[in-house]
Amino acid sequence: MSKPSYRGRFAPSPTGPLHFGSLVAAVASYADARHQHGEWLVRIEDVDQTRTRSGAEDRILQAIEAFGMSIDGTLVRQSERTALYDQALDTLRSNSLAYPCDCSRKTIAAIAHVGREGPIYPGTCRLRPPTNAIDVAWRVALDESTVQFTDRIIGDLQQHLASDVGDFVVRRIDRFTAYQLAVVVDDFEQGITDVVRGADLLWSTPRQIWLQRQLGYPTPNYAHVPLVYAANGQKLSKSDAAHPVDEDNPLPTLLAAWQHLGQTRPTARLRNGNDFWTWAIENWRLTSVPVDRKHIDD
Repeated sequence: MSKPSYRGRFAPSPTGPLHFGSLVAAVASYADARHQHGEWLVRIEDVDQTRTRSGAEDRILQAIEAFGMSIDGTLVRQSERTALYDQALDTLRSNSLAYPCDCSRKTIAAIAHVGREGPIYPGTCRLRPPTNAIDVAWRVALDESTVQFTDRIIGDLQQHLASDVGDFVVRRIDRFTAYQLAVVVDDFEQGITDVVRGADLLWSTPRQIWLQRQLGYPTPNYAHVPLVYAANGQKLSKSDAAHPVDEDNPLPTLLAAWQHLGQTRPTARLRNGNDFWTWAIENWRLTSVPVDRKHIDD
């Protein structure tokens, strides 16, 4: 049996229950996958075990089920995939694309320029390797190329990683694999063709594409949906108790997520979540999703 031409995924972190902002991303990725008759996988992004909260994974999976989204394939947990991440790092190291770094955050902050997502690492350990290669992080050795890609919602984007980000970390000093490398390996291993996620990860995309190219992986299609912001202008977090989702009455929350995604409001009377998805999958239009200007212009 051949694989579907579309394979999407939702990848929550088990740091708390599903909130409305996360649900919006889930609804968008699920609707896009089902509209294109594709598969929809769920991956638990628990690579950073220091942030995992007991019971959070179960609560997230219960919420996904309560809101009528069915999962294809086997549930994947990053905490069970360490060997795959080690292999990818070994490939980067063997190709002289990663090097050890023992610089502290305090040291970097004192000497680095501040970029879009924090201090831009100036390459200190690339020029002067640390003498102790045990208690170190691992960074990639970027080239001078510009990464260009087309977001299905936003359009054409580009970033010069060396000047805008600097050599970024792929293995932390506490030996946890960094998000950028883990997600690239996971998407490849799961055969993900399309990534629909929140706009807060928009500028992670050039780093992930760069890693894909170095590791010989294909690049999925990307689409970044607008975030949900609290009254203070900050992105909703799982600690924001003001925006829970009501699993006992899913339809109003699904309709609110649908509206946030710029979709046409149903004209037919919907009685429950099943009615919603029957209608929504047919009527999903990615071209109607608004652009989150905040994460382009910041």
